[in-house]
Parts: sequence; C-alpha cells; structure tokens
Amino acid sequence: MSLYNPSRDQVRQFFFDTWAKFKQHLPLTDLEKIAIEVIQMHPEYHAILDAPERYMQQQYFPEMGETNPFLHMSLHLSVIEQINIDQPIGIRDIYHKLCSRPQGQSEGLQERRHRALHELVECLAEAIWQSQRNNTPLDSASYLQLLNARVD
Repeated sequence: MSLYNPSRDQVRQFFFDTWAKFKQHLPLTDLEKIAIEVIQMHPEYHAILDAPERYMQQQYFPEMGETNPFLHMSLHLSVIEQINIDQPIGIRDIYHKLCSRPQGQSEGLQERRHRALHELVECLAEAIWQSQRNNTPLDSASYLQLLNARVD
C-alpha cells in the first residue's frame, strides 16, 4: 500500500485487515493500533468491518446523507497524526482546548476527546473540500483558520 496516496481499496483493506488482526489478538503495527482506537470509537462501523466481502466495493453518497465510514476513519487517523506531530503548528493546543470544554455534565474525558477529534475532522474535511473545489493544494493557512475558529 502506498503510504502517501493509497487507493480506495487499499484503505478499505487496511481497515478490514486491522480489525481482523485485532479480533484474532495478533500483533499490530503502530498505525494499526491507532486505527483500532478509531474503530473502537465507532462501534456503528464494526458490522461493516466484519463483512469485507459485502463492503469492499460499497458506494457511499453524501448527497443522500450517507457517511463513508472508511473516509471518516481515515480523516480521524490523519487528524490524530497531525496532533501527534503538531502539524500544522498549533493543532495539538487546539485539540487540548477542545478536550477541556465539556458539552454536558455527564460527558467524560473519552467523550470529550472523541467530540474534539470530530470537530478537527470536520475542519480537515472542509479544507480538503475547498482544495478539491478550487483545484489547488490544501491551504494550510485556511485550514489553521478553520481550526482556530473552533476555539475562538
């Protein structure tokens, strides 16, 4: 699998294989360990990951309200890696600020972390959409503005 530009099928196979290895208690790579954290945050995707023969070629249509679980989990992985290396500079601090703001009295740390990740995933998805719409590379400055708007 190309690390920098994997195909749709390679990404899906990565998630299917990682889930299968986890369920079989096989050793996981560092990236697979992060993927398992993301998968565990999304139990609604477990049935999909249990049926690769059914979902490998599944089409998802956002205009019909469908979320592509593989894209969603991939965005999570990207954001987690960005936080880990603090790139763009400041994303780690933004994430921690978002984590420190509970939405409700019963919201625990895990829920705050997941919510904060989702806020950052939305920013990344918006930045990617803008770059695709404008046929330009991802604009890091605009992405950082979207991120900062979440804590302002």
